[in-house]
Amino acid sequence: MIKTALHTVLSIAIIFAALFIGNTIQHLLDVSVPGSIFGMLILFSAMASGLLPVKLVQPGAHIFIRYMILLFVPISVGLMNHFDMLIANALPILASAIGGTLIVLTILALFLDRFLKKGDS
Repeated sequence: MIKTALHTVLSIAIIFAALFIGNTIQHLLDVSVPGSIFGMLILFSAMASGLLPVKLVQPGAHIFIRYMILLFVPISVGLMNHFDMLIANALPILASAIGGTLIVLTILALFLDRFLKKGDS
């Protein structure tokens, strides 16, 4: 029981350490990319390269995923405070969402078509 709790605390600490490092990098570089993205890339790179075993991070990640819906509640409440601005910009938001999706689908279809034809030859 205590070993499991310590493993979970260590896992969450590793995730927050990656977040802190990412935020520090974002602050030092002074770029508009969020520090959480840098932290996520650092954590992914460490796990993909084998420097950090996935089993070490898994318990904390499982907790975050399980309670992820609670993390979106403040964002949803914030959106409701600015509902008039959201409605005023609904057309550009929908256009970018639909347009971005269509661009990704088209590029993916062209890439897969070319890739699969190359495999037939």
